[in-house]
Amino acid sequence: MSRQPVRRSPPRRPGAPRRKTSFGDRLIAKLPISHDTLRRMVTWTFLGVGGAAVLAGATWFGVPGMIGGAIAESTGRAGMRVEQVDITGLKKMDRETVYAVALENQAAERPLLAVDLDAVRKRLLAYGWIADAYVSRRFPDRLLIHIVEREPAAIWQNEGQLTLIDANGVLLAPIDADHMPAGLPLVIGPGAAQQEAAYQQLLAAAPALRPRVKAATWVGNRRWDITFDSGETLLLPQDNAAQALVKFAEMEGAKPLLGKGWVRFDMRDPNKLVARKPGPDSNRADADQGENGGNGTGNGTTTETRVARTGDV
Repeated sequence: MSRQPVRRSPPRRPGAPRRKTSFGDRLIAKLPISHDTLRRMVTWTFLGVGGAAVLAGATWFGVPGMIGGAIAESTGRAGMRVEQVDITGLKKMDRETVYAVALENQAAERPLLAVDLDAVRKRLLAYGWIADAYVSRRFPDRLLIHIVEREPAAIWQNEGQLTLIDANGVLLAPIDADHMPAGLPLVIGPGAAQQEAAYQQLLAAAPALRPRVKAATWVGNRRWDITFDSGETLLLPQDNAAQALVKFAEMEGAKPLLGKGWVRFDMRDPNKLVARKPGPDSNRADADQGENGGNGTGNGTTTETRVARTGDV
């Protein structure tokens, strides 16, 4: 029987440097797998990473929609389904409304990865009460929704319908006349909701009068009529309405006009204030600023009352 020759390493020449073994080689030598197996594992890893990159690039261009859907369904079967929806930030809205808007009344138990977060947010933002919304996933089975609600700033009355609006005139919700929130101003007429921001600026010009204002009517899509809690109506001009309101506030502060039996004050003419009292022949007057009083006819009937001239309005 022949014997295989034994290969021996050539003897190291005297003075030749000893070959050093790297730390990586020593570490690999201690692994419980062969060098060839390790090389194949590295090769498949790089191929997998490359494949994932290709798949991500294809997804960007909208190619593997069915693949993404299949992956979502697979994760759903593995237990990653929407089992709970956490909704935070609610003040006036109810949870069921947000749930219905966000998920379009569909069953919650769907694959978590199949939920389109951007689409959910867009549906929420289209709802009047919601100013902003944040939607995210929490693995393995939870959808998180945080709501930022709009704040009611006024009540809009138009053609008999009452609607809550915010400071920008966004319609929030219809309300009943018997359940009107206290403390909110009432704006009346077509287009008044869209003028809410300008109306708030108008009231801010005369803060002393603001608590006395009960309602405001947007007239002819161009100017305001202000109604006070004592029943009088102030007709403001189309231009320089804030200046007119400030002037009226100064006259009211100097000597009260509200609650004195007048029914209407007209400041549409920038040079004068015309005041009316009730009756078929409404009394009216325009006189020098600061003068108040009247001249009688001797029979107790007032034919003229001096109120004020507003030439500097």
